[in-house]
Amino acid sequence: MPPPRVLCLLLVLLAVPWSSEAATAGAKPLLLALRARQMPARALPRQPSKLRFHHNVSLTVSLAVGTPPQNVTMVLDTGSELSWLLCAPAGGGARSNATTFSPRSSASFAAVPCASAQCRSRDLPSPPACDGASRRCQVSLSYADGSSSDGALATDVFAVGSAPPLRAAFGCMSSAFDSSPDGVASAGLLGMNRGALSFVSQASTRRFSYCISDRDDAGVLLLGHSDLPTFLPLNYTPMYQPALPLPYFDRVAYSVQLLGIRVGARHLPIPASVLAPDHTGAGQTMVDSGTQFTFLLGDAYAAVKAEFLRQTRPLLRALDDDPGFAFQEAFDTCFRVPHGRSPAAARLPSVTLLFNGAEMAVGGDRLLYKVPGERRGGDGVWCLTFGNADMVPIMAYVIGHHHQMNVWVEYDLERGRVGLAPVRCDVASERLGLML
Repeated sequence: MPPPRVLCLLLVLLAVPWSSEAATAGAKPLLLALRARQMPARALPRQPSKLRFHHNVSLTVSLAVGTPPQNVTMVLDTGSELSWLLCAPAGGGARSNATTFSPRSSASFAAVPCASAQCRSRDLPSPPACDGASRRCQVSLSYADGSSSDGALATDVFAVGSAPPLRAAFGCMSSAFDSSPDGVASAGLLGMNRGALSFVSQASTRRFSYCISDRDDAGVLLLGHSDLPTFLPLNYTPMYQPALPLPYFDRVAYSVQLLGIRVGARHLPIPASVLAPDHTGAGQTMVDSGTQFTFLLGDAYAAVKAEFLRQTRPLLRALDDDPGFAFQEAFDTCFRVPHGRSPAAARLPSVTLLFNGAEMAVGGDRLLYKVPGERRGGDGVWCLTFGNADMVPIMAYVIGHHHQMNVWVEYDLERGRVGLAPVRCDVASERLGLML
């Protein structure tokens, strides 16, 4: 991974009050302002109504948790349910550093007992367990990219803007491992999927959306029920849910139906059965803000790789002399580019993911990624930002946030759909800020 590239993004956060009654009564959304924990020296001036967040390999937001409030930075992850914070050791007293939460310093912190219904959640990949000695609920979380965390299930108050504090369950983790060598310094993860213990569900939020900028400008996050302005013409695709529970289908993920893939103008001859979940549920397509790049299952990836190599043969020199090389052990469609130069991004064929009612076109600078530290003589190594899920392995198609840049993405739980619209996020942020 490259050295951290901290992007200064202005984030607008709209939320309904923290109650289901307010959500259904059509209450006017609240404009919330939060300040990020870290800002680069050249940060844009902060307007009082804006929330900042940054991303390099992760998207992060800042919240206040506990009594008195402790400011924490959390990764925004639509692919996870349970939010978690890295907690300071029990004997450590106050926070040991800026990336930990201190339960002992919060008067509102409470451990979840084993008898609680929250300890019997079936949505989590690994069911909670009971500590026989303390009779407190224990959780262990692991992620497809190799990250993991372990700890206790607890509750505390989350303060978001002027809305009443929300008491929410989260994992108070005693250990965490991030597989990325330069992972974002964050205190934890904000779970935003459709599970009962996600932050979205506990806050009774029925709609949220965001736009991720590709430059040091403005990005936007709207959390809550608010109709988007007319300059954001969203195309919607329904969330996919099988009629019956399947063992390998994540039913609380934001799953959509992938119907086809196009490279340039050519629609790839991939059988529909390859793009759809099989009888076990493996093969679903998930929109995930917590994953950086996009992963395709083996047969679809092979088709994209072959066609991209064919169309770029006059433009790029393939890394044929090192056939065993794979960036992050999953990205092996790679090229040699003279050191100090960049690929002619504008001339490369876009890769378009086709859904039922919408599509997502990946082109330009989002197609190739320069692998840090890799040199072949006088050349640098650049790889296609679509990875082979079979090499991870992941039994699903995963659309990462790198390919969501300059795309407005809306999660509409009320109508069971995901909206997509290509847009310049800096322009959308400015126009939306003026309207608000």
